[in-house]
Amino acid sequence: MGEWFEHSFGTDYMIVYKHRDWDNAYREVRNMVGYLGLPEGAAVLDVGCGMGRHALALHELGFKVTGMDLSEQLLAEARVRDAEGRVRWERGDMRSLPFADGQFDGTVNFFTSFGYFEDEADNRAVIKELRRVLKQGGRFLIDFLNPVYVQANLVPHSERTDEDTGWIIREDRRIEAGAVIKDIRIILPDGAERVYTERVRLYQLDWFERELAAAGLQLERVYGDYDGSDYDSRESKRLIMTGGVTA
Repeated sequence: MGEWFEHSFGTDYMIVYKHRDWDNAYREVRNMVGYLGLPEGAAVLDVGCGMGRHALALHELGFKVTGMDLSEQLLAEARVRDAEGRVRWERGDMRSLPFADGQFDGTVNFFTSFGYFEDEADNRAVIKELRRVLKQGGRFLIDFLNPVYVQANLVPHSERTDEDTGWIIREDRRIEAGAVIKDIRIILPDGAERVYTERVRLYQLDWFERELAAAGLQLERVYGDYDGSDYDSRESKRLIMTGGVTA
């Protein structure tokens, strides 16, 4: 069967998540990139870039951007949207980034592109890889969900109909074994069904503090949302972490 993310991030994903609009991505990135303090022209790697919403926004803000994802389907869509070749698109696994040591001035993980792996050692490996590809003085940003908020505000079930395709999209959510799990059922107009599962580990801030330090990264600032508000473990919707290389 393989890992869940090898199946979930395909062409159906583009329909399920098409409500994430591109204009909003630009606003989110504009705010968050300010937290990094990188100069114009800096080389930035977007890890888990998906269809390229945030990578293209980074380019518009003046950075030299590489977008990397495991999904060939999402990368193909990114290339279609980037017909001019403004961003370098690469396929790869975040546990073993296909880039040289010290190649980037900054790395970004937007919109919970972290915590996908059931084995904690694999999630630790991602942090070590972020450090490896950063230059001395490099900066990182990890935009993660706030696990405390998720546990307190989880919506167990939702359903909607996509206007363009007529698909019924049902989403069931639960917390199990330290992870938030979403089962997505797509019911097609002819009655056929497709089912996907998404799973993200609910790592607390102290886990990140410990693992970032172990990898040679210093956590400097934590934000609670895209508007730059301070992080509150009970009230904030996001856990957005920024910092830099220490060793």
